[in-house]
Amino acid sequence: MARRPAAVESGAAAAPPTRSLRPLAALRPYAFAHKGRLAGAFVALVVASAATLAIPVAVRRLIDFGFSNSHRGMVDEYFGAMLSVVFVLAVASACRYWFVTTLGERVVADLRTAVFAHLTRLTPSFYDSARSGEIVSRLTADTTQIKSAFGVTASQALRNLFLFLGAAAMMAVTSPKLSLMVLGAIPAIVLPLFAFGRSVRRRSRAAQDTLAEASALAGEAIGSMRGVQAFNGERGLVRRFSAVVESAYDAAQSSITARALLTGIGIFLVFASVVAVLWYGTTGVLSGEMSAGTLGQFVLYAVFSAAAIGELSNVWGEISQAAGSAERLNELLRTAPSVAEPASPRSLPAPPRGALAFENVTFAYPAEPSTTVLNGVSLSVAPGETVAIVGPSGAGKSTLFHLALRFYDPTAGRVTMDGVDIRLTTLEEARSRVALVPQDPVVFAASVRDNIRLGREEASDAEVEAAAKLAGAERFIASLPQGYDTILGERGVTLSGGQRQRVAVARALLRDAAVLLLDEATSALDAESETLVQEALAATRAGRTTIVIAHRLATVLAADRIVVVEGGRIVEEGSHAELVARRGLYARLAELQFGRHDGPRRMEIVAG
Repeated sequence: MARRPAAVESGAAAAPPTRSLRPLAALRPYAFAHKGRLAGAFVALVVASAATLAIPVAVRRLIDFGFSNSHRGMVDEYFGAMLSVVFVLAVASACRYWFVTTLGERVVADLRTAVFAHLTRLTPSFYDSARSGEIVSRLTADTTQIKSAFGVTASQALRNLFLFLGAAAMMAVTSPKLSLMVLGAIPAIVLPLFAFGRSVRRRSRAAQDTLAEASALAGEAIGSMRGVQAFNGERGLVRRFSAVVESAYDAAQSSITARALLTGIGIFLVFASVVAVLWYGTTGVLSGEMSAGTLGQFVLYAVFSAAAIGELSNVWGEISQAAGSAERLNELLRTAPSVAEPASPRSLPAPPRGALAFENVTFAYPAEPSTTVLNGVSLSVAPGETVAIVGPSGAGKSTLFHLALRFYDPTAGRVTMDGVDIRLTTLEEARSRVALVPQDPVVFAASVRDNIRLGREEASDAEVEAAAKLAGAERFIASLPQGYDTILGERGVTLSGGQRQRVAVARALLRDAAVLLLDEATSALDAESETLVQEALAATRAGRTTIVIAHRLATVLAADRIVVVEGGRIVEEGSHAELVARRGLYARLAELQFGRHDGPRRMEIVAG
């Protein structure tokens, strides 16, 4: 079964499959936000039901009075009245369908937006364990299931519920004795339906979970198809996907079987009770206890009632499926971000100075709480200072950036921006003072202009183009078919690694933040592009706090200070010359990259 991401962020246990329709109650706020359509649907339902229930009364009077010469003129009146009733029924039914269906579309559109907005607020600890394909399945397949149930299915369910209640009331008015007989049969009809309904909900949830697992696997495979094909892994991948799809098929078949049994049992029980009532009523007509018209009226109401219950048993399965989908979406909506906004946020000092400090910070990732990544790290970066962080892989360098952006909160200690603990201000304000150029930049399937504008949405076209020029991206953008309006492939697949990196640098430059974080920002560039970007970054570092993570030591020689991290601790700190002279970890790294004898001189040439 696919993992449920709702438990990842909060650490709560996964919820059991739903045994009721209570998850659908979470949709009420979305429905009540459109009271006009709700009122229109209710009025249309009442009118359509009343029109339908008026027909058996006319039939009774036709049977009792219309077949004698003394009442011959009433026949035309009755049929004219029936035609008017049918017209009202048709108009009311059309209105009912329109109101309920458009309400369902509106509710699901609002729900999708709410779920997606909530997903954007969940912190990286959620995405460290959740599978993106399963989340997308919930956002698309589950909301589609709810749309179907909330629209057409809900319309049918409400219509038949109103019809059943109205027909039951009219049956009691028409013949109390026959009504008592029908009333006694109701438990025998309803109890099996509820019992099978639980089975349908349980199996529907299993089918949706296995389908989400298939979607998750497909999403991972499609996003990594080049790597799969490079290793001739297509056959193995197809076998895995086929196995998951077969599991989804088996689960769906089980759900369909339960729904088929539910429908068949419901229809048999309902119409068997109608046959029994018809037999009993016929004996009453023959004995003179009631008129033929009364029996006809009662039978029509009984048929209406039976048909309504039969239809309700049919749509019950779809509503149960929708309840399963609603539960899966509710799990996402109930997931709280592990990084919480303060109840009374403080504002950061203005104007921004760019003073960033880590004070005795200890941290372990939520996915591996037993592994301490940072242990008592204290580091202060003054406004306008350029600090380079070096060290072996896994030392905790990128984790410092994650904490500065408040993707996570420290296990102990604090991170301050301009003297204020960033936990005391809003996430938006804290992050607005930081610009990041990651090692693996994010590029969306949008225009080049929109990808750069992610750094500052309100930026003008001229500002976007100026940032691209400063990042050395102008030349390759000009060679694209539509220039800045060229739509890039998903994840920037149509660009080279260096081109994606320059888009990310342009985005950071456009943000014009007080603190610039460079995480291997030039790792994917060739020598010429690296020189251009380094010059651009050097120009933007003036008057701005810059922290650089780099494995290539030649890129950090111009830093005001170099901090060496190993095993989650700061083990060395100083200038390049000071660190080389100490013959510690930094000197060993420099020796590995540049050689024992000419390392310092060679690095000075590169830096110059």
